[in-house]
Amino acid sequence: MYAEETLEFDTVETSNGVLKDEIIRFLKSNGLGIDDDVGQFVIARAGKELIACAGLAGNTLKCIAVHIEWRGTSLGLQLIREAENLANQNGDHHLFLLTCPDNVKSFRGCGFFPLATLDGKAALMENTPVGIHRYCKKLRADFFIPAANTGGIVMNANPFTLGHQFLIEQAARACDWLHVFVVEENLSQFSFHERIAMVRDGVRHLSNVTVHPGSRYIISRGTFPSYFLKEKQVVNDVYSAIDLIMFRRYIAPSLGITHRFVGTEPYCKVTAQYNQAMHHWLEDELAIPSTAIKVHEIDRKTDENNYPISASAVRSLLHKNKLSVARNMVPDSTMPYLYNWLKANQPDLPEQHLAGNLMSISVGL
Repeated sequence: MYAEETLEFDTVETSNGVLKDEIIRFLKSNGLGIDDDVGQFVIARAGKELIACAGLAGNTLKCIAVHIEWRGTSLGLQLIREAENLANQNGDHHLFLLTCPDNVKSFRGCGFFPLATLDGKAALMENTPVGIHRYCKKLRADFFIPAANTGGIVMNANPFTLGHQFLIEQAARACDWLHVFVVEENLSQFSFHERIAMVRDGVRHLSNVTVHPGSRYIISRGTFPSYFLKEKQVVNDVYSAIDLIMFRRYIAPSLGITHRFVGTEPYCKVTAQYNQAMHHWLEDELAIPSTAIKVHEIDRKTDENNYPISASAVRSLLHKNKLSVARNMVPDSTMPYLYNWLKANQPDLPEQHLAGNLMSISVGL
């Protein structure tokens, strides 16, 4: 083993194929994989040998590994500090990581604190002891509405469809107040700014609905770390559990949410399994020591052919330049966003084709 003063740290962009391949081999030798969304790595070398790495995907630390001969030394702490410095340079100061429960003690020593733990499988941590509590305190101070029945919905709305609008309308009818959270991470065809604007435009006629940015505490499946989980089904199960534990333990109590609404999912197996997981993690009195949340599955709104309306179908139609067909699946308030997306992504398309049936829409472009 080299002396610790001979260690050298470096930053590697994953666009550097040669060095990325070296990191992939190192991770594999430590029983780990690599997540596709990692953009940068901090690596440590002793001489020419790669002995540690930590990946950054936005504000999430992933793909963290230390050579077995260097475990128990200060290398792990140094590695995390270097990764935090890199994140700070990128403008990210609030960081998360997901790790095996066995590693929680080590990462606590690096300044990370557990948010949610799924025994034997995974633990979600953040680099502050007060982050989630500060967020929930502000959420309650700004948006808590005293009500007998308060509901919650989490959606991506990529884009906002008549199906989303129908779900919100049904939930709002069943509740005194409804809180709608729009997933904040920008991994979708439409940006977060566009998606939350679409939702707000589409529910203006409802007087008992608050639309919220999802915050960094509602994690999208797309950025959920999976580098140490071997099977796709395990990844999905752990994602569902962590996401729902966070909602029930922290977000729901801050707003008094006791009902969660979701559309039925007849086609996507992964989404259907998530809906099923809701019943366990939100309703089961023994699953989490927090107030139970009643889950309501509402039948999806269908089109004229009795086919469930979905955002994925709208996106598919857009890619096929079928704006006039897509408009049958979205509220008028969503159409300008679809029109603008086509203009930006299909600049050679004739203006009359882009316009489709937009002339009948009452909202301005």
